Amino acid sequence: VQLQASGGGLVQPGGSLRLSCEASGSLDSAMGWFRQAPGKGREAVSCLGRDGSNTYYRDSVKGRFTMSRSDDKKTVYLQMNSLKLEDTAVYYCVADPWFRCPYYSAYQTYGQGTQVTVSS
Repeated sequence: VQLQASGGGLVQPGGSLRLSCEASGSLDSAMGWFRQAPGKGREAVSCLGRDGSNTYYRDSVKGRFTMSRSDDKKTVYLQMNSLKLEDTAVYYCVADPWFRCPYYSAYQTYGQGTQVTVSS
């Protein structure tokens, strides 16, 4: 299975973006979004368990970001509202049969990144 992330772009502070991660096939897996800002390590942003029972949001995005999954389980989304300058990063989606958050290297499948730039 391959993951294709999209939806990044340039947005002003306070704006919104929705990232999508589409799998090449049905993906009955735990999914996650990680990000890496320039000069920083990769950090977990949000994760969902395979059945949705496990969730994770890093503290700095709680109340602003929402992760969801399509009914056919082929796509996961990250709705990002009230974006801040510090949300600027390359965002990556990941998948694994098990809930691995917040450990990026523990995931089995990785998508390419999509750039999110928050700037006035």
